[in-house]
Amino acid sequence: MEGIEKVVRFLDEAQTYYLATAEGDQPRVRPFGTVLLYDSRLYLQTGKSKEVSRQLAANPRAELCAFRDGKWLRVSGVLVNDDSRAVKTAMLEKYPELKAMYSADDDNTQVLYFKDATAVFSSFTEAPEIVTF
Repeated sequence: MEGIEKVVRFLDEAQTYYLATAEGDQPRVRPFGTVLLYDSRLYLQTGKSKEVSRQLAANPRAELCAFRDGKWLRVSGVLVNDDSRAVKTAMLEKYPELKAMYSADDDNTQVLYFKDATAVFSSFTEAPEIVTF
């Protein structure tokens, strides 16, 4: 599991990453900041009332990108919804500032994990490093 841990560590240290989805044939990109390693899976969080949730329901293929210290990370794969209360609680414990807007028991909190994911660490000075999970 060393590879996925490196991905999560990079995202945690970058603090902001950009998630790309599709709305029909139009790409949509927005900043995100939630990332959680739970049950050997890479999770992110959003609200079911948001456009990003509707876009992922229609087409669950997504990609994120983060940049830190002259290196960037791209993760692509399928985002799978997980309605378990335990993972929602874990996400909100990691990001307590979200508790003002979300709850593990509301009908809005959505956590999703990457399935069939490929992560690529890149820079201008090193060969790319590929991690799959």
